[in-house]
Amino acid sequence: MLSKNTVKFIKSLHQKKYRVAEGLFFVEGEKSVVEVLKSDFVVDLLLVTESFESRNSPFLKGYKSELIRVTQGQLEQLGQYQSNDSALAIVRMKSNTSFVPSDRELIIALDDVRDPGNLGTIIRIADWYGIKKMVLSPQTAEFYNPKVIQATMGSFTRVQFFYENLDVVFAKWKLPVYGAFLEGDNVHELTQIEPGVILMGNESKGISPEIGKWVTKKVTIPGFGQAESLNVAIATAILCDNFKRLIGK
Repeated sequence: MLSKNTVKFIKSLHQKKYRVAEGLFFVEGEKSVVEVLKSDFVVDLLLVTESFESRNSPFLKGYKSELIRVTQGQLEQLGQYQSNDSALAIVRMKSNTSFVPSDRELIIALDDVRDPGNLGTIIRIADWYGIKKMVLSPQTAEFYNPKVIQATMGSFTRVQFFYENLDVVFAKWKLPVYGAFLEGDNVHELTQIEPGVILMGNESKGISPEIGKWVTKKVTIPGFGQAESLNVAIATAILCDNFKRLIGK
């Protein structure tokens, strides 16, 4: 049975300060919950409807933590989805641990990308292009924000990430850094790219001057109309597509 204390606790996780204090976040919707159950994330509590349980029994067989059966109405009151007839999971955050990149992979770095929807979409784009690692500046949106998690459609379970000052990271890694600039080299005209870091900047200001000094090659996406700029997530997708094509040659 769903207690009042459990309801209050789950609702508190809508706010970042409580997510950080508890080291927990929530995931809702059938696809995302199934993805998190299949992943190496640890689920502490699972709220499921009868229909979700019957459809996804194979993914629930190995689940050992608390499970509460609820109604669609209860789920919709607890989460942010207007319609949720499946499940909601309370999941442990991972530690903010850096990784060591290989010299044969692409990595995405974000410098002050503030919009949760943009971050979530970029995570999903990274997953689509097989990019497994991301590094995020401290000012970038919170990975565990519910809007970020929703926008990833489960891809957050397959992309490793950590938050760190990009100055520190780039000094340590010594990899090629490809920065997105309006005045960079036309990405359509590049004939060769070495694996390294695709660096994307803030939605309105772009890459900051302090981080821009680490860019070894400026690249741009040519425009053919009158728009002033591209959304950062769309620009990330276009660059990933071109870079993957070039590296794959």
